[in-house]
Amino acid sequence: MVAVPADVYSAAYARSLDDPEEFWLRAAEAIEWDVVPTRALDGTARPVPRWFPDGVLNTSFNALDRHVRDGRGDQPALIHESTVTGTSTTFSYRELRDQVASFAGVLAASGVSKGDRVLIYLPMIPAAVIAMLACARLGAVHCVVFGGFAAHELAVRIDDCAPKVLVTAAGSREPRRSVEYIPLVVRALAAAKHTVQTVIVKERPEVPGTAATGRRGAPAATWLDWDAAMTHAVPHDPVPVAATDPLYILYTSGTTGSPKGVVRDNGGHAVAMTWSLRNVYGIAPGEVIFTGSDVGWVVGHSYIVYAPLLGGATTVLYEGKPVGTPDAGAFWRIVRDHGVDVLFTAPTALRAIRRADPRGEELGRYDTWTLRALFVAGERLDPETFEWATQTLVVPVVDHWWQTETGWAICANPLGLHRRPIKAGSPSLPMPGFDVRVVDPDGQMLPPLAEGRIVLKLPLPPGTLTTIWDNDPRFIAGYLSFLDGYYLTGDSGYVDADGYLFVMGRTDDVINVAGHRLSTGAMEQIVAQHRAVAECAVVGVADEIKGQVPVGFVVLTTDADIDDARLQQELVAMVRDQIGAVASFSEVNRVPALPKTRSGKLLRRTMRQIVDGEPYAVPATIDDVDALTSFAAAALQRTPRGPRFAVGVRGPLDGPH
Repeated sequence: MVAVPADVYSAAYARSLDDPEEFWLRAAEAIEWDVVPTRALDGTARPVPRWFPDGVLNTSFNALDRHVRDGRGDQPALIHESTVTGTSTTFSYRELRDQVASFAGVLAASGVSKGDRVLIYLPMIPAAVIAMLACARLGAVHCVVFGGFAAHELAVRIDDCAPKVLVTAAGSREPRRSVEYIPLVVRALAAAKHTVQTVIVKERPEVPGTAATGRRGAPAATWLDWDAAMTHAVPHDPVPVAATDPLYILYTSGTTGSPKGVVRDNGGHAVAMTWSLRNVYGIAPGEVIFTGSDVGWVVGHSYIVYAPLLGGATTVLYEGKPVGTPDAGAFWRIVRDHGVDVLFTAPTALRAIRRADPRGEELGRYDTWTLRALFVAGERLDPETFEWATQTLVVPVVDHWWQTETGWAICANPLGLHRRPIKAGSPSLPMPGFDVRVVDPDGQMLPPLAEGRIVLKLPLPPGTLTTIWDNDPRFIAGYLSFLDGYYLTGDSGYVDADGYLFVMGRTDDVINVAGHRLSTGAMEQIVAQHRAVAECAVVGVADEIKGQVPVGFVVLTTDADIDDARLQQELVAMVRDQIGAVASFSEVNRVPALPKTRSGKLLRRTMRQIVDGEPYAVPATIDDVDALTSFAAAALQRTPRGPRFAVGVRGPLDGPH
């Protein structure tokens, strides 16, 4: 019998840091290579070391063709659940492979070849997954932009990545309306300096209007109908590419306001996705993972599309909301109907479900016996939501922390490798290859329990970003210049005596109150524990005396029965009891909703600007403009302790949408 280490996680983690060559070459054996790599790491590459420099492969082949060849062709690969259209469609691995091969033929006939960029601007429909994998099949580089994104923001991305082809749809369905994409595409093409050669449109009977009627006045380009082009397509074989060749560009908002195109490679990405699916999430071939995200986010790239298919699993693509389409039981119905083994969503979705169904009555309508774990990411999982989800679902609730830039979990509780004790408020422990440190503003290492800036020692593991598209200097300045040999995450936190990381928020969420550096994230954790609070945000606002003071904004549960004065009194007492009077937390405002991005992250910078009376624009990543409008109205009604609000503040509808 093979001896199993007493702590499998610790042994694996130590190997990944002590001998990354051996660890990652062994992990790479799970991938089928055209040319098997003989080296794991090229430490001489710049701006960061590169993985599997002599390897050659095709990501689409690994995600589809090899499973068909090895006898899994009839297994469900992709399940599309659309609660907004009332449809459910399943693609087997063979069917999805054939669709991807055909659309790769459509792209090739439109002039797309290895290294070309293709911009994908689609709703959460199977065409989005097919287009992504078709690009990978050709060795082309895809850039997914949220369907319905503002025309200006779309134009900015067109100019940055210079795509040869743009793939879009007639539009998307929302719970109470349709969003037409073609007019947005036309405006973006007109505004962009780069000329897109071909636009491919997937018509949708659920959305009024067509490409033909909507593209009047569009700049010169060849417009193709997706379905007609697929009818005549010649299927295309996978094109071998270097492991270090780019697979995709994914834009994330930058501190300067201009988006950053995070670049992911083929080889390191395939290895990391395959390893993490099995070891972090515990998903084996044939099992089902439902990731309630969007392919416009990194979560959707990694765990709706690539990791499940590379690992031979079944993935659920969901077009709908966690509540309201039709109710707070939408997720649980999908778990029951498709035998979901692991669910992955954002804390915001859980809070929305909890707010609408605090007693879990909707869950009681469905038999969810197959569900064995719930993973959450995208923002900090507050202890109150963690406790509610744990008690309601009676399965492990695993918080884990990662970024668009890293592509997979920096810290997690690896259920497939070795489950460790779960601590509320912590994403647990570093994953293999991530050497996590906490430092002060001068770059000095801090002891356990001391809060500071979280940095990652280079080299970063496979699957992480290789640079910012066409802008190495920006990558170096933004991520690598703070501390030599380290990647700056931009998050703050601390490590406890057991090695568990606690992420308190972005570095700019640390406020300075009369010389005391305080975490608004720590205050939010306390506020969220109140029985009446469904969601909360603590914002540092300008104060003439103390520099900054924290102000709370709360969304209450539907069954909350408490007046504002008592609520404020109780919350202030809770913060003072756990942090102290030094926090100067004395103001709480009730709001109908908190403004967030589509991934559920609070728009903290915008909220600070609103409360401080500074000019602001509506961020392109906003999920609901009405939430921002209602927040601004509530903020303007409060009586600030600091400077009065500026006259002529730009309202939420005056910026770009």
